[in-house]
Amino acid sequence: MKNRIHELRKSMKLSQEDVAKRCKVTRQTINAIENNKYDPTLQLAFNLATVLDTTVDKLFASEE
Repeated sequence: MKNRIHELRKSMKLSQEDVAKRCKVTRQTINAIENNKYDPTLQLAFNLATVLDTTVDKLFASEE
């Protein structure tokens, strides 16, 4: 699943650590999601969307 986390995070001038703290996960989790090595839970996806001021469907896209 492709995501726009890195792109949106950078545009908001947030570090992986900043996003991780706001989502109550580790920086390594954010890194793994950004690098498509881990798919977040539904709750974490909603948290990420909230932190990055977007919607889940705009944050994630299935790879076809």
